[in-house]
Amino acid sequence: MTRFALTYEFDGTPYQGLQRQKHGPSVQQAMEEALRGVTGQEITLHSSGRTDAGVHAIAMRSHVDIDTDLTAFRLMGAINAHLRPHPIAVNACDVVDDEWHARFSCIGRRYLYRIVNRRASLALAKNRAWQVAPALDVDAMHEAAQSLVGMHDFTTFRSVKCQAKDPVKTLDRLDVSAASGPYGPEIHIRAEARSFLHHQVRSMVGCLKFVGTGTWKIARVAEALAARDRQALGMNAPPQGLYFVEAIYPEDDRAGD
Repeated sequence: MTRFALTYEFDGTPYQGLQRQKHGPSVQQAMEEALRGVTGQEITLHSSGRTDAGVHAIAMRSHVDIDTDLTAFRLMGAINAHLRPHPIAVNACDVVDDEWHARFSCIGRRYLYRIVNRRASLALAKNRAWQVAPALDVDAMHEAAQSLVGMHDFTTFRSVKCQAKDPVKTLDRLDVSAASGPYGPEIHIRAEARSFLHHQVRSMVGCLKFVGTGTWKIARVAEALAARDRQALGMNAPPQGLYFVEAIYPEDDRAGD
């Protein structure tokens, strides 16, 4: 039995999320069906994180245990062949130690949220970003975001369906910056932590959008955090603008970036 680490990207639009769901298609289901097609075996995909319906991934990490003579390179090609026409592509496959675990060995996760700040509806970027029409104050959004960095009780920013036992998390980074894109002015919000609560990133982005439009003062984000009450939340940003960027592991040279 060989353990393979898979790095893959996906468009989350047609899926109910990464993890298998009873009420619709998932990325995990598509991946496991492709693996069964390659190997004839029932294989379970273990992933570094979960995503909601409509959320995308640039470099999700997962592992699988397979009894096969295929090299990692040939396995990657075979999986991709069986994934068509799913909007999922494996772009790296490596043999790893049996003790390496995509979820439990992970020491950090990075997310990107994209806002396209324009009035015209999105055509090419539909389901790839959140369109916000009013001009946004990026500096105010970034300043407000800094009150969320560090160790806090993020009850206000967690879904009522969140299964985490403890709402206390350490947010290592929450940066808001302007960016130019092919679809017009963009605002990128980058979040990094060892782990996140369900809906945490989208909830934080929703509140920062209120700051950007002037609906909220900068201090209100800190007040919402201190309230430890979901009723203090402004809104959840939609899932289409959220991307799982990468999972960080101890052996990764970028772990200290």
